[in-house]
Amino acid sequence: MRIQTLAAAPVAFALLAGSAQAQTPDEPAVTACKSTGLLALQEKSKDITDLVIDMESVAVSKADTKVEDVPVKTVILGEAYIARSGKTGAPDRFVCLLGEKGKVLLTFFTAQ
Repeated sequence: MRIQTLAAAPVAFALLAGSAQAQTPDEPAVTACKSTGLLALQEKSKDITDLVIDMESVAVSKADTKVEDVPVKTVILGEAYIARSGKTGAPDRFVCLLGEKGKVLLTFFTAQ
């Protein structure tokens, strides 16, 4: 039983590693979510100066669904650091929904 478990571990790791896609800081969908999210946050709080997306935590998933009659084409999940008055605090989780042609439909941030 122990030999089977050890033999299966590299196969499972290879499958998991193969399905992960690294995101780059210039990913258009992530850039759109960052800029729209920053504007929305600044509307609520003028002391917010920047939004830093943790690219290692970002998961970009293609979608083919709708919210009511609005198509959702991409869902982005991850962590972001919100800078207030030049100081960055603990990471917040974020969700971003994109529709057709990369239009940002929703950005949502929540403290962990």
